[in-house]
Amino acid sequence: MQVLVRDNNVDQALRALKKKMQREGIFREMKMRGHYEKPSEKRAREKAEAVRRARK
Repeated sequence: MQVLVRDNNVDQALRALKKKMQREGIFREMKMRGHYEKPSEKRAREKAEAVRRARK
């Protein structure tokens, strides 16, 4: 993943990078891979997420 740094403005480039990572779900994936999730827990989580999406 790349972000251009214009006029030596690192803060703006960092914000753009974080926004890209948020859109692609990288932070969420890192959180999920931080510890092992049992298959039964994974099924329960995915089912709860599906219910949450269906409500919207």
